[in-house]
Amino acid sequence: NETLAADEEYHRDKWTLFGNEAETVEIAVIKNQRLLRTRVDKLALRKEVKIQLCAHMKYLERLRQKAPDFAVPLRAHTVWENMTVVLSCVVQGYPPPKLEQEVQFVNTFPPTWVTEGNNLILQCTFISALLPSQLGSFLHGCSLVTSLLSSPPPPLLSPLHPADASAAVLGGPASPLAVQVSDVNKDYVFLTWHPPSADGSSPVEVNQGEWVRCNVHVHKMCHYPVFGLKEGTLYQFRVRAVNKAGAGRPSKATDPVLTGDPLEHTRRQTITVTKDELEGQVKAPFPPTNVHACEVSDTYVVLSWDEPEPRGREPLSFYVERSLAGKSSWTLASLDMVVNSPRFPVFDLVKGKQYCFRVRAINKYGVSDPSEPSEPVSLGKPQAVPAPPHSVIATRDTDTSVLLQWQEPKDKDEILGYYMYYSEGGKQDWTTVNNKPVTDTRFIVHGLKTRKEYVFRVKSVSLAGNSDYSMESQPIWVKSAIHAPSAPSAIDLLLCTGSEMVLGWRAPAHNGGAPVRGYYLDQRELGMEVWREVNVKPAKERLFKVSVCNLNSGYFYQFRVFAANKVGVGKPSEASKAFLCEKWTMPEPGCPYDLQIREVRNDSLVLLWAAPLYEGESPVAGYLLEISQGDQSDDWTAWNEKPICDTHYKVSGLLAGQTYRLRVLAVNEAGAGRPSLPTEPVTAQTQPGTTNIEIGVDDDGFIFLGYEAELDDEAESLWRKNYSDPINPERAHEETTKNEELSWQIRNPLIALKSGWQVEVSEEGDVRLWLQTESLSDSAELRLIFNDREISSTPINFNKASGLVEILFDQLSPEDEGSYTAQLRDGRAKNQLTLVFVDQSKSLSVSVTGPYFQDFLSWSVDEDCELIIKCKVHFYISQSRFCAICNNRKKKMCVILRDHKCFLFITYEIISFIGKEAGSYRAVVSDKRGEDVSTLELVGDGETWPLHAMSASPLRIESTAEGFKLYCSLKYYISYLKTSWHLKDKKINQDARMKTGSSMQKVWLEILNPTEKDKGKYTLEMFDGSETHSRYLELSGQVFDDALLEHQRLNYCRPVFFPDRAKVTKGLPDAVAIMEGKSLCLTCFIDGQPAPEISWLRNDREIVNQNQFTITKEPKCSTITINNVIMENSGKYSIVVRNQYGSETVDVTVSVYKSGEKPPLQNM
Repeated sequence: NETLAADEEYHRDKWTLFGNEAETVEIAVIKNQRLLRTRVDKLALRKEVKIQLCAHMKYLERLRQKAPDFAVPLRAHTVWENMTVVLSCVVQGYPPPKLEQEVQFVNTFPPTWVTEGNNLILQCTFISALLPSQLGSFLHGCSLVTSLLSSPPPPLLSPLHPADASAAVLGGPASPLAVQVSDVNKDYVFLTWHPPSADGSSPVEVNQGEWVRCNVHVHKMCHYPVFGLKEGTLYQFRVRAVNKAGAGRPSKATDPVLTGDPLEHTRRQTITVTKDELEGQVKAPFPPTNVHACEVSDTYVVLSWDEPEPRGREPLSFYVERSLAGKSSWTLASLDMVVNSPRFPVFDLVKGKQYCFRVRAINKYGVSDPSEPSEPVSLGKPQAVPAPPHSVIATRDTDTSVLLQWQEPKDKDEILGYYMYYSEGGKQDWTTVNNKPVTDTRFIVHGLKTRKEYVFRVKSVSLAGNSDYSMESQPIWVKSAIHAPSAPSAIDLLLCTGSEMVLGWRAPAHNGGAPVRGYYLDQRELGMEVWREVNVKPAKERLFKVSVCNLNSGYFYQFRVFAANKVGVGKPSEASKAFLCEKWTMPEPGCPYDLQIREVRNDSLVLLWAAPLYEGESPVAGYLLEISQGDQSDDWTAWNEKPICDTHYKVSGLLAGQTYRLRVLAVNEAGAGRPSLPTEPVTAQTQPGTTNIEIGVDDDGFIFLGYEAELDDEAESLWRKNYSDPINPERAHEETTKNEELSWQIRNPLIALKSGWQVEVSEEGDVRLWLQTESLSDSAELRLIFNDREISSTPINFNKASGLVEILFDQLSPEDEGSYTAQLRDGRAKNQLTLVFVDQSKSLSVSVTGPYFQDFLSWSVDEDCELIIKCKVHFYISQSRFCAICNNRKKKMCVILRDHKCFLFITYEIISFIGKEAGSYRAVVSDKRGEDVSTLELVGDGETWPLHAMSASPLRIESTAEGFKLYCSLKYYISYLKTSWHLKDKKINQDARMKTGSSMQKVWLEILNPTEKDKGKYTLEMFDGSETHSRYLELSGQVFDDALLEHQRLNYCRPVFFPDRAKVTKGLPDAVAIMEGKSLCLTCFIDGQPAPEISWLRNDREIVNQNQFTITKEPKCSTITINNVIMENSGKYSIVVRNQYGSETVDVTVSVYKSGEKPPLQNM
């Protein structure tokens, strides 16, 4: 055991020793690694320090440099021929100049002799380790050669808004626009451009024989400084836009720009010999001045300074130094580049820190002292993209264009213009409208498809890029804008009976894009200048009768006509010729009128006209046509020898392309009457796209007529027979298919019905189902189908002569429930009717027990504010008895019998019902079969019933000269009725355009100067204390158009023809203050013809209290007296005067104050 223990201890010590040695080795390895890493870092740091030290030493060495100069120059010598000449001079400079030509004139370096007139000049050349930019200046005889373009590129002619070419890559941006070069210097220019319509950032390219990229990193702003160019070289620049898809196509290249000193021309203009001699004395340059930042961005700063003054003749370059603001450690900012221009962009600045800059000037004589430091400069804030426009509105312009308008954003200072886009409705396929920014806020978008729906959006453009898209405009249907129609023409007298004159005229040549809704006539006596209105309401037809009350027999009158559509009243026609107001007695007929031309082709046309209103002494026997060639020719030729009996005629044999005019004469036994007014000139020419009516027979043998045309929503198709007779709807069916083909199918009609399925139950419980059609032929067929199977077992009666079909049931059973279908056929005519007969047995089983209440007693209030108590009794026969009892008193009810059903009702006026008529109602119906009872409790106080009996009429609209008036008539009015008006579920607040009011009979809303924005659903809510009653009016479509047309007519006529509208001439002050307990009298003078209606209002409610208020009304004056004024009488009082030509409202504010207080008007 001791041996084993010793072995274990030996092995344990051995393993411990091995572990300690391994740990020591590991620690040593880690230590060596750290030491090695430290040495490597020191070597790298030493190397970096050496590089920076070397650069700094070079910088200091350059500061010590001095151009070589002759301290003692060579002097002029006069020598004899063959004499030995020794030339000597003293040279200064750092580093020490090296003499390239020794004075002993070694043959390897012969001197250069130059003869200038009679003088012999010796030239010596020295070499010095100068800056590379100074080498060309210090080496005499060396010229700087620049690469010029052989010839500038020809100018490109660009249209106003050219379309973009296809993108260089799929989804790539368009080309930038308006690339411009500014601030041109020796080696620096500044570029600006407009972003393309597609979003993206923009790298810049420069043209110098071949295109060279200027910036390494993508630049997001639309401006960039280009540095490091060669002086005296022509350059062109172009820009590419970049987005996620890649780079787009380059922009149009700029015009060639020649780099150079921008102040050279000023020196050439001002330098004289004296100036040259002065500049020649300048050796080492003076420091530059006015160092400042001329361009600050979020990524760079462009420095600018003025050259030293005096400058000297020698070429200058510059060193730019920088330092953190507040410190004096200056470092070279232009270490690895040569600065020849007084501009220098600095890119490697840290955001949030401020820097100061100074500049040194350099020429061949040395380096100047530093300039004064600039003001502290820091990087600017990133320029934000502009906000998008808003309120984009598209307005109809022409059939292929739309006027687009928008509101510019609030911050508009940096905006260069706007891009516009459009898409067809529902497609989201956007197309760019312009690829050059538009500076205005309105633009006409051309090239759209007629009768297509479009939406538009706009974005803003600035040097920071493009904004987001604006909200889409409302969809617009592209078609010509609607405007007032043109003037009618060709006014003619069609009939004069002595008591009236009938006029006709030609419709306007242009209806303004909307149908003509009526005509207005003016008249005047011959020789007078004032026109008088003939009709107040528009004449719908182009015929009008002028009543004798406005005319005097034997006088001559002239007329003019206005046409009106939904936009308004157009311009008047020219005055007609003078017509004599005298009864017509000539034997010949009057002239035809309303000439219309249809179906114009190369060799024919169809002429329509209306028969004359005056036939003469005998009926019209026919018509003669006359034709004239040319627009204004009066050489009329008879077209037909025999009179035409119809009022239409196809004129054939015309010359294609020739212009014609036609007129018609009516003929009777006395001869031909005077001719009608000629038609407008028409050219015999088939228009492109003209189609004819096609005729054919379909598979069922039906004859059809078809016509293809392009129709919009407002177009209407009318089929006529012989150009005038309407089509018989019983034998014709008209339809419009999706491919816009109109077909008139002449076929046998459906079997007409006199009555659909009816159900009757007799007193014995028999059930009869029946229907009736028109009379059928003997070959008519009937199929009865019950629940998808044909039936024949049930008794069926089919009377073909009367068209009666009936099914009889002795007793109904659940198996008889289902659908019954009758299929009728008579030749080609067909029809089918279905009756769903479900759960009838239950109701029939009740009927055999006796009469019963199908509808129990109930009550309602009708529009006339009458309370109706009603019920309905089923299976009521002549032996049945009915009794109604209220509060132990019998009531008489009206009884109406119809199909074994009894309708009973009692009607009360709401006023008479209050009180004694309220109570418990009980109705009993009985006969020998049984009885049934119904009860109704009607209990309420006197104030409750009117709340449920508001007798408000539907909302109506009335047009006035000022605008629209929406009103609701009331039969019973309660003083605590609260009203409110709503438009599109939004409450209307009273303002200058919308005014509300009420009286004992009406509640109204006045809309002054209505516009399209006033369209919508109007709601009047009336709250009577327990329930809200609503009335509605949809003010849009035809209702709005008719009301607007009437308003425009009244507004047009008011100042000219109705000067005597109702108005207040004088009387009411603006405000009145009165002490409590006194009496106040307000008097107002009015005028108007006819005499106006007068109403006094308090807080926009009509005054009805006759105890405290006394109102007197006279034709020209009205007075209101407030007796014993109290504090509650304070408020706004108004007088409203109105007649048929207009109205006016005048307000006065009444303020009541207590005794001992100052009047409120003095306090104000």
